[in-house]
Amino acid sequence: MDIVLFNVTTAALMVLMFNGGLALVGQSTLGGRRIPWTAVGLTGIALGAVALQLCWSGAMGALDADPAKSGWWRVVTSVFMQNGGFGGSAWNIATLAAVAAFADWFWGAPLTLGLFAAGILLPEQIDKLWGQTSHSTDPRNFAGSSGATYFLGATLAAALLLHGSAAQRFDDEGARSKAVRKNRLLALGVPVLGLAMWFAQENGHGLVSAYGFVLGALTWAAFRTVLRPDRDLRRPPRTTVAALTGLVGRQARNTG
Repeated sequence: MDIVLFNVTTAALMVLMFNGGLALVGQSTLGGRRIPWTAVGLTGIALGAVALQLCWSGAMGALDADPAKSGWWRVVTSVFMQNGGFGGSAWNIATLAAVAAFADWFWGAPLTLGLFAAGILLPEQIDKLWGQTSHSTDPRNFAGSSGATYFLGATLAAALLLHGSAAQRFDDEGARSKAVRKNRLLALGVPVLGLAMWFAQENGHGLVSAYGFVLGALTWAAFRTVLRPDRDLRRPPRTTVAALTGLVGRQARNTG
């Protein structure tokens, strides 16, 4: 029963962040946005790591972040190893793709990569400050991308709270106020649920989400004057998500 509750709350937290990302960039704008190449790259690396695990039985032992083993590279390579079975690996990669896409569209590629790297490197260092090194905040037991993904997703929740919808338009002030209140509750739900998960379950996904929310707020404060989350809408890219989706669909029909 405990593991079921753990999985349910973990999934619920990601649903909050996914909906927050949609609200932040504007669901109706997705088709007209550029291909999020940062998300494509990170997802490609994760898929390549899974292929490596399937081809090499020693991949996990060589690349995970088990503190009993030496190797400076492990803190990074472990993020792209997956140890949750087929379902857990598919969830990790799908959520990485979605969250990184929202982040790329809102933060831009350089900040997205920086925040993802922070999600890899910062939690352990923050744990040391709190004296929590005995409780790993790596949610996947020395391997897995979920920790960095939840950290990155929480930065979007902070941006939603402070910035609001990036692209949504409203017919009247009442509709706008209602949407703003809804978005604020959605955004605040991420750190609230995350901390509740940590204190009730010692669920590391919740703690790293709280860390990510704080860094997201700081990042918004530092870079808000240079962020251009509506850049794709003002100057539509040559290759859009809708165009690529249509191309893939036509190719599938032609080969079917």
